[in-house]
Amino acid sequence: MSTHPPAPATGPAPSGVASGPPGPSAHPEAPHARLLPGRVGGPPRWWDWALALDPGLGRLQTGWRVLLSMITSLTVGYGLSRALGLPAVLGMTVGGVLGLVSAFLIAENTRGRLARALLWLPVPFSAALPVSAAVRPYRVASMCLLVVGLVLVMVLARFGPLGLLSGTLIFVALLVGEMIPLPLAQCGDLFGVAVGTAVALLAARLLLCPPTPREDLLRTQRAFVVEARRITGAAATALEPGAGRAAALRRVHRALRGLNTTTLIIDGRLAQPELAADPEAAELLHQYLFDAELALHGIGEAVTALARHEVPDPLRRALVEGLVIARDTPLGRADALRPVAVRIRDRVADTPGLTAQDDAVRALARRIGDLLDALADSLASWLRLGRRTSTSGASVPFQPTVVLENGRPAGTGPATQRVVTAHGGRGLRRIVPALRAPLQAATAGAITLPIAVAVNPGRHYWGLVGVMVALLGTNTTRERLRKLGDRAAGTVVGGVLGVALLRLIGPGHVLWTLLVIVAGLSIGAACMQRRYAYLVVGLVAALVQVYGLFTPYDAMERLLVDRLADNVLGMLVATVCCLLILPVPTRKVTREAVHGYLSAVEELLDGLAERWRDPTAAVRPRGAARAVEAALHQVDSAYRPLVRMPRGTRGRSADTVLGLLGTATRHARSLAVAPSPAYGTGRIMEVLTSSLRALDHRVTTGEHGGTWTRVGPLVSALRPAGHARPDRALCELASLDQALAAFAQEKGMTVVDAVGPDTLVTVRGAVRCPEHDDCEVSVTVLDDRGTRRAQVRSADGGYTVTGLPRGAYTLIVSSPAHPPRAQSLLIRRSGHDVRHDITVTG
Repeated sequence: MSTHPPAPATGPAPSGVASGPPGPSAHPEAPHARLLPGRVGGPPRWWDWALALDPGLGRLQTGWRVLLSMITSLTVGYGLSRALGLPAVLGMTVGGVLGLVSAFLIAENTRGRLARALLWLPVPFSAALPVSAAVRPYRVASMCLLVVGLVLVMVLARFGPLGLLSGTLIFVALLVGEMIPLPLAQCGDLFGVAVGTAVALLAARLLLCPPTPREDLLRTQRAFVVEARRITGAAATALEPGAGRAAALRRVHRALRGLNTTTLIIDGRLAQPELAADPEAAELLHQYLFDAELALHGIGEAVTALARHEVPDPLRRALVEGLVIARDTPLGRADALRPVAVRIRDRVADTPGLTAQDDAVRALARRIGDLLDALADSLASWLRLGRRTSTSGASVPFQPTVVLENGRPAGTGPATQRVVTAHGGRGLRRIVPALRAPLQAATAGAITLPIAVAVNPGRHYWGLVGVMVALLGTNTTRERLRKLGDRAAGTVVGGVLGVALLRLIGPGHVLWTLLVIVAGLSIGAACMQRRYAYLVVGLVAALVQVYGLFTPYDAMERLLVDRLADNVLGMLVATVCCLLILPVPTRKVTREAVHGYLSAVEELLDGLAERWRDPTAAVRPRGAARAVEAALHQVDSAYRPLVRMPRGTRGRSADTVLGLLGTATRHARSLAVAPSPAYGTGRIMEVLTSSLRALDHRVTTGEHGGTWTRVGPLVSALRPAGHARPDRALCELASLDQALAAFAQEKGMTVVDAVGPDTLVTVRGAVRCPEHDDCEVSVTVLDDRGTRRAQVRSADGGYTVTGLPRGAYTLIVSSPAHPPRAQSLLIRRSGHDVRHDITVTG
């Protein structure tokens, strides 16, 4: 890859990527450049790869939160137990449990909500602990109480994060009381340990891990910059001759997917409380990053297409140098991309050897130059925005369209929730959605617990843990089975690793044991969002160290096997209960996800139609297009198979659907920023919206039949005479229609072409008479059945006939000075004006 530095006359140009800032004497920066935080537009750093893997560093923050919470809670629990005269193990257990639960379930983004959640920790835990201690001697009552606690988790989870936290703390307290013989007299002292732990956790979190939504947003923007650098760098490599082209193109596509995920996360973060207070600035940031992403996607697609052609060396070098400059230039100099774009366009015009057959190469190279210009515009606007609100503000305030789950774009959750809500109705049916999860939990717990007691009397509660794990955080049968597989694999790997560490450390080394526990939980939590199995590996490796304090080493393998068996039992029973009790089939979730996608496309089209009618209308086309992208992400999650497989190996139907909807999404994204068409599109939008509704009905009901009416002929009919293509908005509309029509055909619908007044042809021409200067004629048009379709008279030496569909016609030309003559006319294609000159003789 070429690494020639840019000439001083042109300067470097950013691709949304930042390099080291040059000296102010060589390139004085604009005043606005100082407003952009260095963590976004600063030079490349060695840790940028982490941002590419974890936009916003959400996973790393989770790991740090677990590490900090576990150290704090174990230390405070130990200290308070010594001060209160309690067994150290008991104090550390209470403190460690509260620290672990708080680290996973409390991730508030304001200090007030963080303080409220952390100070609430001792209340439900300390309320349930004495109840568990009192009931423990009664075997049946104790087991029933555990099932009640499991049901409470599902009931309270409907009331938001604080409800889920309360239910989980109650269930955990019941588990602690079941595992440890606890005198009632010590519950008061343990309440003091819980309060002290909560206060210490609050102090530690506020001091060392405070909520910083604005900083998280800036780090996510930096991840955008990193992905942009990867795109332009890989694109430059792909244009270089050699064997690495295919690998470079794969890197381009991976980076494009990462870029889209990052921008979805940014849009989701903009809806957070501290950032939503400035909706105008949020909308501007959303617009600028949308446009920058669109330009980068266009560059990636153009380079992918260009790599299939033979590009002359001078043009190829210009393109590679331009992309390298775009990769390496500081973000604060976006305007320097313009001369790079000009050089590429000039090279296209001046490169020898480009013939008429090389039109594709010429067009693609010119498009890369144009996209670099567009990228410069969006990045310069982003730079000017910086950390402040624009003085003009956005015309429409920001409105969130992307839902985040655990800091990532939502998967099947929203679609599942809509399906569950639809199960309700009038009367008693209104409570069905609220009862679904508790009924499933109660049934699964009632079935699992007796079996677990029979298999492993001393640790039967592991089966209930498996039930809770299967029900929380999953929406479909595939997800539950996938989680079960992760749980089993993680338990095996974590057990092997934990036993090896246990034997390496040996008995009596408490500090090393605590270090392994904290490290295992922290690393597992940091990797949890990437794969649940990683969390299980760290959790089991940590638990092995705890078990090693009370269990002989030679019995450890048996203990882990029993734990795995009980966990698997609980998860399998929960999965079966979900299939039998008020089930939500994966098929329905998939249909609802596709329905959400089609609704998002329809909303985009409605907004565009309104904007095209009234340019001042308060609509957000970019936001609507972002909603389409978020809906596509949910469709992809719904189609995800039980075993993760790359696209192209999931099955013909799933790959076809995702490919077609992905193509439609790209055109929807481009359509959102296309200039308003110069021609009326009322008929086109009406037909396209009607087809969308018919497809939506087909998807949601499963009824066979239905017709998709393609608007391509209507778009072609709007092409002005002498123009090969309509304007950009019409092109994107036609492409969007083509992709959705193919999807409709895949779903079994009939696809037909639109026929209407917009598809009729105008025939015009000159009237020439060699014998007279001004010869007025009458032109009668007959179709192939002899029916008269039109009759016009010439004016100013010409004639015009409108409203003719394609087909064969006969023109009868008559004049007072000449006898009638018949001429044939064949209209082969709709959407094109036809020129037919008439010469009157005889």
